[in-house]
Amino acid sequence: MTTRRHVLAGASALVFAALGRPAFAAPVLTVSTPMAPPEWALLERELLKANEEACAAFFARYFDDRGYLLAVERWGANDGPDDAIENVNDWPTLHALGAGDQVMAMAKKAFEGNVRQYTAAKTKDVPFARDGMYFKEFPVMTDWQHLSEGLSVFNLLGLSDPHDPRYRDRVKRFSGFYMAEDPGAPNYDPKRKIIRSMITGSRGPMLRQATPLDWAGDPFDVTKFYMEHGERSYEETLGHYAEYGDVIGDAPLNLQATSLVLNAYMLDQEPKYRDWIVSYVDAWVDRAKANGDVLPSKIGLDGKIGGPKGQWWSGTYGWGFSPLVPQTGKREDRNRVPRAVVGFLNAYLLTGDDKYLDVWRRQNDVINAQKKVVDGKVMTPRMYGPKGWYGYAPGEYRQNGLEIWYMSQKPSDRARAAEHPWVSYLEGKDAGYPVKALRADLERVRARAQAQRDDRTSPDTRLADATLDINPASVTALIHLMEGGINIARPPWSGTSPAQGGALHYARLRYFDPERRRAGVPEDVAALVEKLGEDDTVVTLVNTNQVAARTVTVQGGAYAEHQVLSVAIGDAPAAPVDSSAFTLRLAPGAGARLTLRMKRYTNAPTLSFPWDRA
Repeated sequence: MTTRRHVLAGASALVFAALGRPAFAAPVLTVSTPMAPPEWALLERELLKANEEACAAFFARYFDDRGYLLAVERWGANDGPDDAIENVNDWPTLHALGAGDQVMAMAKKAFEGNVRQYTAAKTKDVPFARDGMYFKEFPVMTDWQHLSEGLSVFNLLGLSDPHDPRYRDRVKRFSGFYMAEDPGAPNYDPKRKIIRSMITGSRGPMLRQATPLDWAGDPFDVTKFYMEHGERSYEETLGHYAEYGDVIGDAPLNLQATSLVLNAYMLDQEPKYRDWIVSYVDAWVDRAKANGDVLPSKIGLDGKIGGPKGQWWSGTYGWGFSPLVPQTGKREDRNRVPRAVVGFLNAYLLTGDDKYLDVWRRQNDVINAQKKVVDGKVMTPRMYGPKGWYGYAPGEYRQNGLEIWYMSQKPSDRARAAEHPWVSYLEGKDAGYPVKALRADLERVRARAQAQRDDRTSPDTRLADATLDINPASVTALIHLMEGGINIARPPWSGTSPAQGGALHYARLRYFDPERRRAGVPEDVAALVEKLGEDDTVVTLVNTNQVAARTVTVQGGAYAEHQVLSVAIGDAPAAPVDSSAFTLRLAPGAGARLTLRMKRYTNAPTLSFPWDRA
């Protein structure tokens, strides 16, 4: 008869001495209770494997031996360098979850190739990129919608390899472009706490009206390519950007620079990076308060809300930005202010200060106060212009509500947020959700792999964005279920936030393999987060291997920002931990449900692995 045995070792060295590895100061738990591999566990392992194989096939088809994307190189907001590297979006996350080392190797090769490819690529007509689209390994001059998308891969490389000297050098050097540290890139005004333009980069800010050419890139024959926005001529491509000129001064999208700087902080926890983030985001907190609890979309070079004309809603991608679409002759609302939430999430991750979330609660309250009933339906606005609020859409305004609830875990924030099937599962409403979600992502991998096989394009007929929609990497279900995390990426995780890139990793738990000395769950291990609370997390861990034991290190938060106070295995009494991480030894075929008591957002976030921390 098998007996249940859960043992708390007296010190981590008990396990690591046997492994021949240095110990770190965190408890070790042992689980030997047999658990037949649940369907969700087998599907998780299969999804990781399917992702690996599909990504390898994608890389072999669309990249060369240098890591260059096999497509026509152009500068432009539609199809520029940011789209090129986005073809391997989510690959660093896949590796950090537990996919094979080949996935990380390909992501790094693509990033290195992207830097070299677009440093060498030059424009003929666009003035600031004639000497190369990248300078100092960074885009010369573009907006933070596209800068952040282009950093989607880079910003997550530190999850798996924070000691890479090239990564460490770059993240600090790139941050310096936005901290007044590089005289050649005077993007930041520390006195007024503004990033001086919507368009910035390694050659500094654009302090003139932007032209359609700046956005659209050099002339080309659009009829040879698939055009994502449906342009039928280069003239229509220029027309797409005819009203994109208002870029001088600060704008909410620039808050996405905080992801870059937070990564720099998490390397060595140098105070200057923390200070910059807090100072810059605090300035935006103050601006929202001074503007009736709504984030203004235009800040002048003098630091005043609304710029020279005093119009707080103005600016490209602002509250009043509804440019004409040349293909249709109609105006389209393109308010990108909600993407600025990333900056406030980063500040909250760094400090745990609720004021950064409260900005968004108050803003949503202001917008919902403008509701009206049309034909019996509640309508709320999305836009604001000279005549007031407009762009009404059905329902309450809940933009970014799920992200705010995820960070705070307050019931009041849950009441403000939209519904989501994963959140319903966490609330105990759909026990079958994990299997359905994993099977859906497996189908997504299959469908995209098939789309690649069906693709008949050649490098000379592809723009950089042509294959974005068949990148097979599918991580959302894995992040939700394994880590209890959210995936703020392209496409949006919740359906209530616009697509965006450049965000960091927001997760309740992360896993490491102490035997192989890498990020991600060890081979054969699966995890299912079943409950999230303000101060507790319930997760089941299982070793699907029936012959060999597995050892996994569990960390509180993506960046060790959460402290694990205690762990209860099954019905056993809770064992004290009081560390940002602990290690679990899973016997062959063993598994257990763990209840973790936690203190969230109490530790300074770090990219270092558990065994590298004192």
